[in-house]
Amino acid sequence: MANTSAEAFAPATVANLGVGFDILGLALQEPGDTVRVERRSEPGVVVSRIEGDGGKLPRDPDKNTAGVAARETLRLLGVAEGVSLTIYKDLPLASGLGSSAASAVAAAVAVNALFGSPLTCDELLPACIEGEAAVSGYHADNVAPCLFGGVVLVAGTSADQIFRLPIPDRLHLALVTPDVAVPTAMARAVLPKTIELHDMVLQTAAVARLLNALHRGDVADMAAAMELDTIIEPARSHLMPLLPEVRAAAKQAGALGVVISGAGPTLCAVCDSSVIAQAAAAVMGQVYTAAGIASVTRHTRIAPDGARVLRVD
Repeated sequence: MANTSAEAFAPATVANLGVGFDILGLALQEPGDTVRVERRSEPGVVVSRIEGDGGKLPRDPDKNTAGVAARETLRLLGVAEGVSLTIYKDLPLASGLGSSAASAVAAAVAVNALFGSPLTCDELLPACIEGEAAVSGYHADNVAPCLFGGVVLVAGTSADQIFRLPIPDRLHLALVTPDVAVPTAMARAVLPKTIELHDMVLQTAAVARLLNALHRGDVADMAAAMELDTIIEPARSHLMPLLPEVRAAAKQAGALGVVISGAGPTLCAVCDSSVIAQAAAAVMGQVYTAAGIASVTRHTRIAPDGARVLRVD
């Protein structure tokens, strides 16, 4: 008997890791988005319901990341039937946590599961990227870690250009998301069009140092390398309220480094224990509370496996 519905979860992601603009990303254990798909006899995709978005996301499947990813997955599967989607948003919009990527990946994985999971993650990647491209551009620094899990180096948009990197055993993360939207388009608009050769050398050296630290499992050196961004953070820092104050507070609580997560405004603190990550998250939130800015804090770890199927009925 054919499946009638399937549900998948896709995790939040931290893109860039400070110095690795558009080429590095990692998946978080939580939070994430969930998409439920149901089989329809009519072809195409229908977005039947979205919960948790405050009515902000488009119901038009051609303008919704999950809708586009579901459509592309159906095309890859070569099936004539369609699906309806219910999207459960647990990720805030325009937060720097890969919200659009998570919805796209969850939809692709759920549609694939509905029809028996014939496609591998490698084969699902193009559908996920098409979904992300609907709102955030054609790149995979959020989609790839969301789909595959762990820490990834993104050298292109095909599966053979995605490289899994080691996850340091002692790596813990603290996150704070202030109630300030930073749309990706805005965050990209402030970036410099050209950079000095000297800055490029410093940036590539920092990326190399970060990769070396990951392979050695050195959390402290990883954090130090992540903070060496001389190009992207200086251009975007004015979009992130109280970045210096949050960084200072987190380090005083024991964090080893603080960087902007993706396009922001979420800030990510690198820690080497759960106790320190919990303390860093608390004090980062307190900085915003003292300034009258609402925020959400969390402490978590890297999800090694990425998106997953929750159920198939």
